[in-house]
Amino acid sequence: MNILILGATGRVGGQLVNYALQDKHQVTALVRSPEKIQINNELLTVIRGNVLNKEDIERVMVGIDVVISALNTDGVTTLSESMPYIIEAMENEGIQRIITIGTAGILQSRTTPNLLRYQSSESKRKSTRAAEEHHKVFDLLKQSTLEWTIVCPTYLPDGERLGEYRVERDFLPVDGSKIHVSDTAEFTYKQINSNNYLKLRVGIAY
Repeated sequence: MNILILGATGRVGGQLVNYALQDKHQVTALVRSPEKIQINNELLTVIRGNVLNKEDIERVMVGIDVVISALNTDGVTTLSESMPYIIEAMENEGIQRIITIGTAGILQSRTTPNLLRYQSSESKRKSTRAAEEHHKVFDLLKQSTLEWTIVCPTYLPDGERLGEYRVERDFLPVDGSKIHVSDTAEFTYKQINSNNYLKLRVGIAY
């Protein structure tokens, strides 16, 4: 399988690259700073570019089977600005499957079900900027023809892979407070061969 990974230099993205290479997939990573990727593997193609450049996105989509986006918000609008380019390029190339990393803030609220968590009292975060960015991406994907899955971790510390965690469609598992980067990456990666969460958000926590 040919997998395009966006955000490959980030915490989750870097582990996604490792999982895909371990399974002998062809991996393409579009990154602004190729020198940040220290992996030397004949199955890995690292391309310098920017997700905010439509031509760069179109260039890396050729021959791709699955797209995984682990782009983060970084306090800017890269996430929501790049997604229209990603969706258009995928639709033009006939690529159906995209798995993205979201945030638990865009899951449904249990206390106020007609709101998302970040819009309700359920969220303890003072700033909603990141959740608002992920919400825009959620809306864009819903309007697309793609087979999307948004993996929505809660607090995301580094830590060893435990291999056991709870997942729930559209909601954060009850009393879920954290999930390690490694387990988030593992679950996200597994979705390339799964149809269990097509066109759904998935809450993930211990």
